Amino acid sequence: MDITFTEKPEDENPDLKETVAEDNALKEFVVQYTGEKLDPEDGNITVEMIVEVFSTDFPELLMAIAEENFIRGYHQAMEDLEESEKILAETVETTADDE
Repeated sequence: MDITFTEKPEDENPDLKETVAEDNALKEFVVQYTGEKLDPEDGNITVEMIVEVFSTDFPELLMAIAEENFIRGYHQAMEDLEESEKILAETVETTADDE
């Protein structure tokens, strides 16, 4: 079963299209490795290409990062919800006091 995702332009992350500069040893290795795997015509390696290679060759890393981001986002959403509920309760209380 093939799953196809279609992104709307407003949902695209422009950072994925950035060319990666080889400004440290790890980036040099990753860019060269990705270049050997994908062999892009223009020779430029983007963040998106690196993610593609990592998803194939090192999925455990990307899953750990994705899970951490999900958990952090979930916790932040819960904190935001609690804060919104406090503000709503205060607003309702203030409105009731004014009447």
